[in-house]
Amino acid sequence: MSSTSGTLPPTFDRADGHAVFPETDHDETARLNFLTGLNVHIGKELSPGVRTAYEQRVHPAFEKSQGNSPETATDIRKAMLHDPYYQQWAALRRSTQEASQQVSREVALRRVDDLNAQAATLNEGRNTLSLDPDLKIPSYQAAVDNHLMPGSYYTEAAPDDVTAAATYEVSLFPIGGASFGAKGDGGGRAMANFVRDRFPDLNPKRIVDMGGGIGGNTLPLAAAFPDAEIIVVDTAAPMLRYGHARAQSMGYGNVSFVQGLAETVDLEPGSIDLIVSVMFWHETSTKTVGEGLAHMHSLLAPGGVMVHLEQPNFDADTPTFERFMRDWDAYYNNEPFWPKLHTLDMFKAMEDAGFKKDDLFDAGTEADIEPGRFQPWSTIVTRHRHETKDLGDTGRELSALGGYKGERWWLFGAVR
Repeated sequence: MSSTSGTLPPTFDRADGHAVFPETDHDETARLNFLTGLNVHIGKELSPGVRTAYEQRVHPAFEKSQGNSPETATDIRKAMLHDPYYQQWAALRRSTQEASQQVSREVALRRVDDLNAQAATLNEGRNTLSLDPDLKIPSYQAAVDNHLMPGSYYTEAAPDDVTAAATYEVSLFPIGGASFGAKGDGGGRAMANFVRDRFPDLNPKRIVDMGGGIGGNTLPLAAAFPDAEIIVVDTAAPMLRYGHARAQSMGYGNVSFVQGLAETVDLEPGSIDLIVSVMFWHETSTKTVGEGLAHMHSLLAPGGVMVHLEQPNFDADTPTFERFMRDWDAYYNNEPFWPKLHTLDMFKAMEDAGFKKDDLFDAGTEADIEPGRFQPWSTIVTRHRHETKDLGDTGRELSALGGYKGERWWLFGAVR
């Protein structure tokens, strides 16, 4: 039995609600609790067995038949498809992801009229929500239901709909194994901490969160910099309507929500002091990376800072098996850009966008979980630990731009 056996994640009743957060009944809560626990069990208890199956069965069989070790993650994936342990693990993981999304979608749709009415009331008469009905949803959003979310972020079940966003917020809990915190803002809290610690003299007057969605990871920045004007940019109207209503209900009047693209959003050049994103780039495209970074360069004021939080990219030392595990979502969780993003040299991309090499940086971080929000007998866990950078027993040298040490999330950015 592993040392983590018996560890339970927090239960859904401990999620921190707000005026537009759907209330769940007994059965819905039970389903969400079950799926949260199952996701944690798959990640902590079952995922290590995939490596065992590879090392003890699949790799020796591959060497015997091919005369060499697998050279690429694709080689490993094709070989693993025939292994019964991997088949069961992958099927269970995919099914649990689908079920988490479906239950969350049912929760939202059962309350569609109430949710939309509540959001409309909170949004009415405000000048901090700007939607563009003519905006064309980019193909990287329209082509797939991102991470199996039914209809993705932008589809609407009714006029002025917010249920896609409600689905998203509810689903964060089971899909993340409750590892993002009671408000789902562990990434945003970590980002705010990093910015204040790394740039103590930065006093931003205007902050932009690119791809900020419902603003869950934006509001910690609003709390950290209460005198700043904060702008959430996103492509999806339901996310922005809900996010704006959410922020209003929580007392954040300094946050605006703007529908637009990271690569073209109409903001005054040189007017932004801090640009951030949290798990945004992996749901875009190579073209958007290049054009988006260049646009951000133009938006930043001299001395302004740009910071992005993502899953760590591969480097020359990333083992082939680790690449295989971390690319799983691309094939079975509707995250098609991840394999390409994992191999992009983001430092070169930032240089190509106009940032100077000496002004680039990277670092690592873990989710910052608000203390006291979950019941004390539970442990914050994550289903993604097996996908993060494998340091082995001795660790690795830091990169030349250094700071990342194998934490769950990778921070990279630049000073203008």
